[in-house]
Amino acid sequence: MRIAIFAIVLVDLLFLLYGVSTLSISYKEAQIYFEGRGFLHTIVLLSTKLLGKSDFTLRLPFILFHLGSLWLFYEISRFYLFRQSDRVLALLVFVLMPGIVSSALLVNSASVVLFFTLLFLYLYLHKRENLYALVLPLFVFVDDAFSVLYLALFAYGVYRKDRFLASLSALLYLVSLYLYGFGVHGKPRGYFLDTFAAYSLIFSPLIFLFFFYTMYRILVREKKSILWFISFTALIYSLLISFRQRIVIEDFAPFLVVSIPLMVRLFLRSYRRRLPALRRTHKLFFMLVFGFLAINFLATYFNQYFYRFLSDPKEHFAYKYHIAKELAQKLKMAGYEEINSTDSHLAQRLRFYGINASNHYQLQKGEDENALKSVTIRYMNQPIVTYSVTKVNN
Repeated sequence: MRIAIFAIVLVDLLFLLYGVSTLSISYKEAQIYFEGRGFLHTIVLLSTKLLGKSDFTLRLPFILFHLGSLWLFYEISRFYLFRQSDRVLALLVFVLMPGIVSSALLVNSASVVLFFTLLFLYLYLHKRENLYALVLPLFVFVDDAFSVLYLALFAYGVYRKDRFLASLSALLYLVSLYLYGFGVHGKPRGYFLDTFAAYSLIFSPLIFLFFFYTMYRILVREKKSILWFISFTALIYSLLISFRQRIVIEDFAPFLVVSIPLMVRLFLRSYRRRLPALRRTHKLFFMLVFGFLAINFLATYFNQYFYRFLSDPKEHFAYKYHIAKELAQKLKMAGYEEINSTDSHLAQRLRFYGINASNHYQLQKGEDENALKSVTIRYMNQPIVTYSVTKVNN
């Protein structure tokens, strides 16, 4: 089984390295890098300053958080899954889940929140009270999403009659609200179905349905663990807010995926209780789940092939993470390292790759008969977009 664990982690890492090579910095990521504040801005800036500015160094902190999360997740699974084969299965589900893949590749808070949540759980389950009491308050300064964790821990502390945990988490929840606010704003609008759809994409539809069933089953029939309290609180909290406004899904999803050991335990317990002749439904569900997970996993990494089937490249789900790197490389090869762009979002992205503003040259989308240079970006020999370089008339 150790070989299986090593293989899962190694293959996952190789795919991540390949995935990084296919991505460009997005506008949102460029904003975090150049104009952001807080923890995300600090770690990406530190990484690129120490190791040089590149797509790999930009995303390296999140790959490391992801790898750390794999180890913590497996160790936490020991408390809920007593067979090593079950823990390996849970780890495989964790690695293949679409939301986990994207959080490891992109500049985002989800991978950070997930890592620190798993770190707390590891310390708590190993009864390292002094350590978790030390790190839990630090989460306030990492991300405002931890207010959800504090609320869940308060509920769990009350349930277990753990006065220390309940008091500490209640205090931290109030501090978090004071620093970041409650997060409810704007006119009331219903985004309940949008939230369900977003969770379905993060988990994959079948797993999210089973997650929902697991939360309900434990609520009405089984003992509630700390994992259940965290996931259930985040789910209910997000759904209630979504009745009024669109939620930031990255603030809640990390707290839901920690329940994977509970889901695997429930499924395998139900499977093993049945006679071999009565396990057909479980086997079919298992094959469908892993079939969808494998397809989603491969589609995420080899997404550029989808351009062949789209009439409008902008409809591609990863379009905003493409184009900029290849465009910057071609502009530099043509001798243009300073150029203005009519697209301010694109200009911010090109800035990361060393293409700065200019008073002499203009970059615009589309063909131009007066262009000094035309650049076409292609993926899989499929033309995606063309840009033209023109002279600025001063």
